[in-house]
Amino acid sequence: MDVGELLSFQPEKPSTISRKRPADDYSDDSDEEEVEIVEKRRRDRPAPRSGISEEEREKILAMVENEADGETLDDTNLKKLVLKFEKAVYKNQEMRIKFPDMPEKFMESEVELNDVILEMHVIATVPELYHILVELNTVQSLLQLLTHENTDISIAAVDLMQELTDVDTLNESDEGAAALVGALLDGQVVALLVQNLERLDENVKEEADGVHNTLAVIENMAEFRPEMCGDAAQQGLLQWLLKRIRAKMPFDANKLYATEIVAILLQNSDDNRQILGDVDGIDVILQQLAWYKRHDPSSKEEVEMMENIFNCLCSCLMSPINRNRFLKGEGLQLMNLMLREKKLSRNCGIKVLNHAMTGPEGRDNCQKFVDILGLRTIFPLFMKTPKQGRAGPPPEEMEEHICSIISSMLRNCQSTQRQRLLSKFIENDHEKVERLLELHFKYLDKVRFVDDQIEREKSRLKYTSKEVDDDMEDEFYLRRLDAGLFTLQLIDYILLETSVTGPSSIKSRVQQILNMRGGSVKSIRSIMREYAGNIGDAKDPELREEEQNHIMQLIEKF
Repeated sequence: MDVGELLSFQPEKPSTISRKRPADDYSDDSDEEEVEIVEKRRRDRPAPRSGISEEEREKILAMVENEADGETLDDTNLKKLVLKFEKAVYKNQEMRIKFPDMPEKFMESEVELNDVILEMHVIATVPELYHILVELNTVQSLLQLLTHENTDISIAAVDLMQELTDVDTLNESDEGAAALVGALLDGQVVALLVQNLERLDENVKEEADGVHNTLAVIENMAEFRPEMCGDAAQQGLLQWLLKRIRAKMPFDANKLYATEIVAILLQNSDDNRQILGDVDGIDVILQQLAWYKRHDPSSKEEVEMMENIFNCLCSCLMSPINRNRFLKGEGLQLMNLMLREKKLSRNCGIKVLNHAMTGPEGRDNCQKFVDILGLRTIFPLFMKTPKQGRAGPPPEEMEEHICSIISSMLRNCQSTQRQRLLSKFIENDHEKVERLLELHFKYLDKVRFVDDQIEREKSRLKYTSKEVDDDMEDEFYLRRLDAGLFTLQLIDYILLETSVTGPSSIKSRVQQILNMRGGSVKSIRSIMREYAGNIGDAKDPELREEEQNHIMQLIEKF
């Protein structure tokens, strides 16, 4: 190993084996002495995964200087280490079978096994040799230790897995990483990890660290092989995570980590969103968020956890059936209260409402939002965008969500609810129409600025005889959307919908302001034609065509 590898390597820790036996068994003085030594080791050991101290760093540097010519870990040495590990596993199993009720007899073998597991952390420095662990069935032996009767051994095994699956390490050797992760997944590692999690007591610091390292193993594998998230959820992980999030325990790093893993599992998996809804996960999430209705998080870490939970809710709402569960669980009422309370949760509450009300699946939520007097909370935010707080999104993001909510209500609301919505635009001498056009010109300027940049780039490409292909056109369009085109399309859709289907005074005020500020109806029509051409749902071509026809009809009547 070079100096960098040694400094990044987790130093060996004293043995962490806990010993429990009846008081009668402590009759022998030598046994008492041995137990005292082990217990002292437990008390004195450092917290795992906390990095190395300056003193330890100096010791490692001294080792490098004094033993520069030491053995490197090649395949031969690795096989020796694996053999030592297998012998320790076998010896411990043998002693436990022979003396199941006499811990003093198998205690020494357990300490030896723990120490060998710690030695094996060095394997993380040679990921290109991971295939040897698979070929020699060492991965299976390691997985068996997750169900070891002594939780200290299972925790040591988890700690080793965390080291071996570290993302930076995996990225050093694709072949080695694929072999190791594949073997772990084939061995049902997630189910075994969940089984071990069920018996860990987080009131004991070492076991709490074991929970944290377990979640790290899952995160590492999910990042390297995202498709494993579906199987992981089906092996009981999602249920355990929800139980951990719901547990009435003080906020800590493990609760934060649990919310991160849930967000990862839900991110790109419709099946996992369905599973979460089936196990009443929507209610669990809403219960956890209810606290932040009137209270702000007390630390940056808690802010991060709150945002993770909101992101989980947004992911879940991409599934239509979960929108019904959200509605029945009074999620709309909770988000509406958050908007009124003006706490940090308000920013995330607006994003959740956007997800809940978008598209045809959001029709019931849009209707209900009007019924619970949501217009009284959303329009003040529309008239005056909240300032960016210490942990909040930029104003442009807030304006996008707010405009999206209003446009969704215009698409989905019917009868009385729709009339109540349209009447908002003629209140106070059409002040909301004026605000709409103020936002229209703001985002039109942003889009024109990026359009000029794109045209200059196209001219340079043409000058160098490079063609602008379809992929580049798509990239340019995405840049325009990011620069504000999407928000501009939402604003102009609201202008069209209210002008065509609302009271005639709205259209008159729109034209009046456009004339005063040098705008044009032609510009709005052009933006909406482009929007209609790019809108749609690949899963439902009929819905896409229906939406396109609706927008084209609005353009003709505008």
